Amino acid sequence: MKNVIVLSDAADDLEEARGFYEEQSAGLGEYCVSSVLSDLDRLASFSGIHSRQFGYHRMIGTHFPFGIYYRERGDETLVIAILDLRRNPKWIRKQLRQR
Repeated sequence: MKNVIVLSDAADDLEEARGFYEEQSAGLGEYCVSSVLSDLDRLASFSGIHSRQFGYHRMIGTHFPFGIYYRERGDETLVIAILDLRRNPKWIRKQLRQR
């Protein structure tokens, strides 16, 4: 089992998602964050098995349309980004290049 480290940009992505879904319906933002945190817990056990996209492993969220982009470093899994997969792939690629 690997230690999952959520980098600050990825944490910011999650906060942005919380705000977006909270605007849609009260409590939905918290449910979104809780769901993604559960996905991150599973990532500790399954790190490295996901296909690569744009140079990173990508785990797809269970309940929300997010890609969890990460790299492995020794016994650590570094979460680089948590991005909405409904966005234009060019936008996603640009976000990942900037990190």
